[in-house]
Amino acid sequence: MDGETAFRRKYGEYVSIINNALDDCVPTDDKPGSEICNAMKYSLAAGGKRLRPVLALAVCDMLRGSRNDVLPYACAIEMIHTYSLIHDDLPAMDNDDYRRGMPSNHRVFGEAMAILAGDALLNRAYEVMVSHIMRKEEDLSAYVRAMHVIAAGAGVEGMIRGQTLDISYQGLGLSEETLEYMHRCKTGALIRAAVLAGACIGRASEAEYKALDQYAENIGLAFQIKDDIMDVEGSLDRMGKMTGKDAASGKNTYVSVYGLEKAAQLLDRSVSAAVEALECFGEEAGFLRDLALFIRDRDN
Repeated sequence: MDGETAFRRKYGEYVSIINNALDDCVPTDDKPGSEICNAMKYSLAAGGKRLRPVLALAVCDMLRGSRNDVLPYACAIEMIHTYSLIHDDLPAMDNDDYRRGMPSNHRVFGEAMAILAGDALLNRAYEVMVSHIMRKEEDLSAYVRAMHVIAAGAGVEGMIRGQTLDISYQGLGLSEETLEYMHRCKTGALIRAAVLAGACIGRASEAEYKALDQYAENIGLAFQIKDDIMDVEGSLDRMGKMTGKDAASGKNTYVSVYGLEKAAQLLDRSVSAAVEALECFGEEAGFLRDLALFIRDRDN
């Protein structure tokens, strides 16, 4: 089995574990108001790469941590990510009709229900994490720390700040420094949270935690740069969403600020820095190295 095949097989195994766990995270019932569960499950089950929860599981596995302990946090991160996509697609935000090759949540359930579905997924994420902590009797510091990094990555200093900047500067120019800050918040913060949550549950040493933080910062940036490139070079069939909208709506991207050639160079530089950050883990970090290359080479 070649390296790429082994990577894709392991990635697929992680995705199967996550999908099965996510299916149990949102209940179904026949009580009044149960349509909210259908709206939540619609977007949560729409697929996607499951990159963030895969990262949490892979980091914890590398550190020989408990997969059962990290899985609730991995699911919580994916629920938070999915809520953000539902809200991003709304007419008041990015006004996208498609997500992951399917009609956006608000196109199926209406704007009001889409807002509620996003709110519900966000709250459910914290319910899942707290419920796991409440079942534990040993030292809770690792679990609380993991929940804190997720909350911070999703909050006003993380993803929310990035989305605020994205909206505020639409149609306006911004500096290269602000562009990087915006995307480290908007996209990178939740990717970083996934890596560091896995590090917390895996009881990483201080040196290991710092190395994984560097890895996370760089793959988060690489993921956004690649997204910006694909918005120019991709298609609806490949991406599962409309492309070319960033330029049409005056959004600031790595392509609009640097051009395609320089953006590709920055992508390579970020991926190389991510791979270098893993040197202290030796061969144990093989999957995470391959994942950085996967981010660079993906076409959707």
